[in-house]
Amino acid sequence: MTRPFLSIRQVRKAFGAFVAVHDVTIDVAKGEFLTFLGPSGSGKSTTLYAIAGFQDPTSGDVELEGKSLLAVPSHKRNIGMVFQRYTLFPHLSVAENVAFPLRVRRRPDAEIKRKVADMLALVRLENFADRNPGALSGGQQQRVALARALAYDPPILLMDEPLSALDKKLRQEIQAEIRRIHRETGVTILYVTHDQEEALHLSDRIALFKDGRIEQIGTGEDLYLRPATEFVAGFIGNSNFLPAEYLETQSGAATVRLADGSIVKGVKTTQVLKRGQKVRVMVRSEAFRLTAAPGTAAVPVEIIDTAFFGDRRRVLARTTSGDEIDVRPTSDAAQPDGAASSRQIFFDPAVAFLFPA
Repeated sequence: MTRPFLSIRQVRKAFGAFVAVHDVTIDVAKGEFLTFLGPSGSGKSTTLYAIAGFQDPTSGDVELEGKSLLAVPSHKRNIGMVFQRYTLFPHLSVAENVAFPLRVRRRPDAEIKRKVADMLALVRLENFADRNPGALSGGQQQRVALARALAYDPPILLMDEPLSALDKKLRQEIQAEIRRIHRETGVTILYVTHDQEEALHLSDRIALFKDGRIEQIGTGEDLYLRPATEFVAGFIGNSNFLPAEYLETQSGAATVRLADGSIVKGVKTTQVLKRGQKVRVMVRSEAFRLTAAPGTAAVPVEIIDTAFFGDRRRVLARTTSGDEIDVRPTSDAAQPDGAASSRQIFFDPAVAFLFPA
């Protein structure tokens, strides 16, 4: 059996009576891009800081290539770190900021000069070497911070919400840069974010945190297409939940009765449920359609609002039981008959999921 490159073993972190992280266990492969995703206070940053050595876990262990890091001070773990705030030295030039961790490690001047040039080329800032950080944009400053973190060839790069201070367009540009840099360097990256789109875009795997525990870990496709819990289904993607009553299951396909009384057959489930049990049918916004197709289930609704977003149309509908449904068919799909008309929307039960209420 291949030994994991980085191993987080039953890490628990308590602050007095409050437990921020509950026995988190993760194995990380060399060169992997793993994202810790979750809402604020879910334990993702606390777990990252235990790996960095900024916080000692209450119990558990962190091993790098089979050796425990717990007795190693944070500044000797040789782990790169990039924060939300760029933490650049304002009185030093871009080149001097990148050189700083190399000078601390007493690397030869020739090596420092070569490495700084290589890192600035990697983040495409060769022409900014002599500028001070204050003369750069936020995105450029974050790229300098990334170059500095990679300058001494750390085996692991930890990134804590590094793009949350940037606007959407700039975030997308830097995400593309981070993907390219990961591809070119092969460094192992552990990345913290609360942004699901960012996690899906960047990651090889995602660990979704909730209340200090990992709710599910897997690829973006795993979490999106095969959510293990209702929390995962609701956090990843745009999701709608329809109240229903469970009737039966045959070959993994459940039959339910929706609140309007209609019967829907063929909803995927792995749950053990009892006849008559209250459940919730999860349907992605993009899985709804405005016109019927063979095998689709109908939901009577009132269309209360529509909006056009170029490649996609957003329709807000209300069911007969008062639940609001976010429908996002492609823009070339059939259009609703006005902003306040009664009609039906449709979904394929095979792409829906079932969870206990």
